[in-house]
Amino acid sequence: MPFERKPTMRYLPIVAAAVAIAATPALEARTAKRARTPHNVILVVIDGLRGKIVTPQTAPELVRLRDAGTYFPNSHSVFPTFTTANASSLATGHQLGDTGDFSNTIWTAAPIASAAGSVTPFLENDAVLGEVDTHFGGNYLNETTVLEAARKAGYGTAAIGKLGPALIQDHLARDGMTTIIVDDSTGRPGGIALSPDTVTGMTRAGLPLVAPDRGANGRSGDARTPGTREANRAQQDYFIDVATRVALPSFKARHRPFAMVFWSRDPDGTQHNQGDSLNRLTPGINGPTTFAAIRNADGDLAKLRTALKRLGLDRTTDIIVTSDHGFSTISKQSDTSRAARTRYADVPEGFLPPGFLALDLASALNMPAFDPEAGNAPVTTGAHPSRGNALLGADPSHPDIVVAANGGSDLLYLPGRDPTLARRIVTALLDQDYISGIFVDDRLGSIAGTLPLSSINLKGAALPPVPSIVVIFRSATTGCAIPTNCQVEVADTTLQQGQGMHGSFGRGDTLNFTAAIGPDFKRRFVDPAPVSNADIGHTMMALLRLSPTPHGALTGRVLSEAMPGGRMTPYVRGEQRSAAAGNGLVTLLRYQEAAGIRYLDAGGFAGRTLGLADVAAPEAAGRGARR
Repeated sequence: MPFERKPTMRYLPIVAAAVAIAATPALEARTAKRARTPHNVILVVIDGLRGKIVTPQTAPELVRLRDAGTYFPNSHSVFPTFTTANASSLATGHQLGDTGDFSNTIWTAAPIASAAGSVTPFLENDAVLGEVDTHFGGNYLNETTVLEAARKAGYGTAAIGKLGPALIQDHLARDGMTTIIVDDSTGRPGGIALSPDTVTGMTRAGLPLVAPDRGANGRSGDARTPGTREANRAQQDYFIDVATRVALPSFKARHRPFAMVFWSRDPDGTQHNQGDSLNRLTPGINGPTTFAAIRNADGDLAKLRTALKRLGLDRTTDIIVTSDHGFSTISKQSDTSRAARTRYADVPEGFLPPGFLALDLASALNMPAFDPEAGNAPVTTGAHPSRGNALLGADPSHPDIVVAANGGSDLLYLPGRDPTLARRIVTALLDQDYISGIFVDDRLGSIAGTLPLSSINLKGAALPPVPSIVVIFRSATTGCAIPTNCQVEVADTTLQQGQGMHGSFGRGDTLNFTAAIGPDFKRRFVDPAPVSNADIGHTMMALLRLSPTPHGALTGRVLSEAMPGGRMTPYVRGEQRSAAAGNGLVTLLRYQEAAGIRYLDAGGFAGRTLGLADVAAPEAAGRGARR
């Protein structure tokens, strides 16, 4: 059963007594010293961990931490629910409207050489991140990250784990001489260098200076071949060994506070690639391979906590555990898509191909399509864009529409910002059964059936181009006891039906897992207030006594109610509806608000997004499972 303790404030009398006793000179001195020296902070991100999948059977170490510390059951990913987007919020404490990291794939308006010249680069790449930084004035996020601020304050800093989000935590520290950065690319071309001290520490620990690859775990299979049946054990073992046998001992020896981010690729990578459910919606991401991956990540958390205790750092270290987003099973079915009625060599007949949104828009608007990952080559009949991205219009070097395919939602950019074209696009989208909700840049005006980007925290101080239209794909549940544990979503991806994806606006993707333990958090406490990944970044800044100057105003809040003596944060639930489109469709947004911050529960068309109807039949997302 999910963890469901009632909120309690039983610790307030104890805190009040402690404050009263603190009037003695000795205690005043010790209190002043504690105020000057913050505790260490470790952020553990378990990529793709669903909010209600944690039980004593699936993740016993997470349960122990959750039950002993503070649990945040009302937790939220920022939307779009993709990894680098949420990494940017965790890193900076800002919403995406400020960071500009709108999804894993964005439009940069200029070719990125390290992405083979594409204008739609995939950001989970160290070389790409460096080039994107350069393209946007040296810091594409336009905000200071927690690790950057901590590094400049003289703290020990490290970011270890998954390629892309690990570097984002201190993406300007590319020389490797200060922040320890270890990811998939360590020791390989394009990876971040290791300092001499880190090399010495890794050599002493018997660890190779080249990170292992994922091996069999990295095999996604294809339309006829199942993907992996193995968790990401070898690579994760390496990352946790670097964290516990190199980084933590180094920090202890320096006798200074430290901040570290450990980003676990499991269960995300395994759920994406799992081969338990090829072309079937069940078990989908609830097969044995997924649960092996969850246990793998849970075991790494146990190793981390054991190392802290062994080094005598457990009592002075706060641990925050979160996930960047939830997770869903992929559906590739539609009754209305022209792209699904075309035959492709690598797609099961009748299924949506990668790039189906671009293909259907090109057909509806009578525009040619070009593939930015193939040197802007034309997409011919019977073919699809290689990664789903596309440039629509007569001239691919000056496209009318850019499609950045991401998964459970896609981004559309209109370089000319043409309101008439935007309305034509919306009309075409409203005809497709796989669409569930449309959000449009405020500058393009109000369009019936859509809501503005500002309603979902996407309008701020961002440097990269702001999407003109964010397209949501439909989601539902296969009918299990906890609907968010078995969400299914239509996804624009090269992966297969039955494998895993995220990015939708269903509650299965927006509901992530968050818990914390340590000297700055209450013990055995359940916080019912809404929290988000932007709050975690903002809270880490506060715990470390850091206050960099912000450029944007879309920040999270400090989770003070979860700290000793903190008072509960009031919150309200709200709903926003668009004007009805000509066919009656209404984009609906359900959210919560606390301290003036909007937390996004679910968005889309009623009955087509999990969280906007109490019950949805499996075929609402999948149109029936194929076996």
